[in-house]
Amino acid sequence: MKYLSIVKPGIIFGNIVTVSGGFFLASHLHFNVVLYLATLLGMALVIASGCVFNNIIDRDIDSLMERTKNRVMVHGLISRPIAVVYGILLGIAGFALLYWQTNLLTTLISAIGLFVYVVAYTLLSKRQSKYGTLIGGIAGAVPPVVGYCAVTNRFDAGAVILFLILFLWQMPHFYAIAIFRLKDFSAACIPVLPAIKDMRYTKISMLIYIALFTIAAILPTLFGYAGWLYFIVALGLGLYWFYLGIKGFKSSTDDQKWSRKMFGFSILAITLLSMMMAVG
Repeated sequence: MKYLSIVKPGIIFGNIVTVSGGFFLASHLHFNVVLYLATLLGMALVIASGCVFNNIIDRDIDSLMERTKNRVMVHGLISRPIAVVYGILLGIAGFALLYWQTNLLTTLISAIGLFVYVVAYTLLSKRQSKYGTLIGGIAGAVPPVVGYCAVTNRFDAGAVILFLILFLWQMPHFYAIAIFRLKDFSAACIPVLPAIKDMRYTKISMLIYIALFTIAAILPTLFGYAGWLYFIVALGLGLYWFYLGIKGFKSSTDDQKWSRKMFGFSILAITLLSMMMAVG
């Protein structure tokens, strides 16, 4: 069980949803089940590798936060050398499967995503810079691009649009987490936006990113990658998320409850959007 928990199954599942969205958008009526499953498994292994290294690097600050204090590495349930080997093996297996079943471009993009997440984000910027969230957002925007490129073997406008959708979605999604987990982040001295600025500034930033996300979310239809049903759903999700964001400025707002609603809707929005890429 400890070897399962260290790979953060919840994060893997969330990313697999967006990998699927990219794959669906590129597939249209030519869906290859074997390629799809290979892409999901290969990317899941790569993400699992990143999560293992994240656990290794963050074990000190994880011990300071309520939501992470019981993680495997915090309690030494897996030794660091074994965890390192485990993470390396997961990564090798994931890259090998992607290279074998998809293409070199897809493999390289997944490798870039892993590097950004482990090195640029977790190791170099998460604790030191207010831009850590932006850098983490780059890594988080890679999975749908992997799904797309696994089918197309090219990095074109469709791949760029998917990257923008996920990158812009992640910012208000993570800011919502930062608000209702602010005590945890403050205890670990992680410079999240509500800690280094203020709540109003964070809420305004969320609205800006939601507006940009909504614009990016309708681009697949405008560029001919999806139909009008997708457009209607994407626009509706974006507008309703923006509406929820505006409600956060009421004087009677409970920031904890509001941010949890924003977080919950963000999950629903990206899941529905990914599904609509299959039927849009």
